Amino acid sequence: MDPVTPATEAVELEPAQAYAPPPNVAFSPGRSPVYMPRERQLWTAALAVVLLLTAGGLGILYVDDTNYQNADRALTTQNEQLTGRNQNLQTQLTTTQNQLTASQSQVTNLSAQLAHPTLGIWNVAQAISGSSNYLAAGVPDTFTYHLKLTSTGPISVSILSIHQFGDAVRCVETGVGTTNYCMHHSGSAIGWLNVTSVNADFHLAEGCAAYLAVITSAGNVTVTPDVSVTYNPASAATGACG
Repeated sequence: MDPVTPATEAVELEPAQAYAPPPNVAFSPGRSPVYMPRERQLWTAALAVVLLLTAGGLGILYVDDTNYQNADRALTTQNEQLTGRNQNLQTQLTTTQNQLTASQSQVTNLSAQLAHPTLGIWNVAQAISGSSNYLAAGVPDTFTYHLKLTSTGPISVSILSIHQFGDAVRCVETGVGTTNYCMHHSGSAIGWLNVTSVNADFHLAEGCAAYLAVITSAGNVTVTPDVSVTYNPASAATGACG
């Protein structure tokens, strides 16, 4: 038996309709707006404000720090200058104190000199012609006697009380010895025999007007004196007056 092919139903195709292009719409590269809840918008705005405030605060802190550093450097410089001035003032003060001390010492010395002035009383060179001659000078009362002299040859020097001087004169008059001998061997307060210079202070006349300085020599000599006195009155009688 031969197969039978089913009959195909004839289909009539309709012609394709013409394609109309979509309307020309302008393309926008921007993204479509995204919906954001109100709470998130507020939080974002708050965060932005905080960031702005923080940035402003950092700027203010930076400016303040710079100002503080500048002020610190200025104060350090001023402090160094003040320290230098203080050292200079301290040096000036030390110098002034030293000068004041020196001035006070000078005032003290001048006050002492005014209270106890020193005066020269015998400075003219004089000659002695042999053993029978002598030089004599009074030792003033209320003064310290500074006996200083030199000679061209050996001399003998004694400080005698008036009573001792009288004994020395009688020694000569009675022929016991020469003037050069008797003036130094009849008693004396102090004496130097056969010397060419004398430099000594005598204090017994500070409260007594009773002394003489006597100079003799065995030969011809020239005596050069440099005798002075310092006012120094004693509070009571001294020496031969005591």
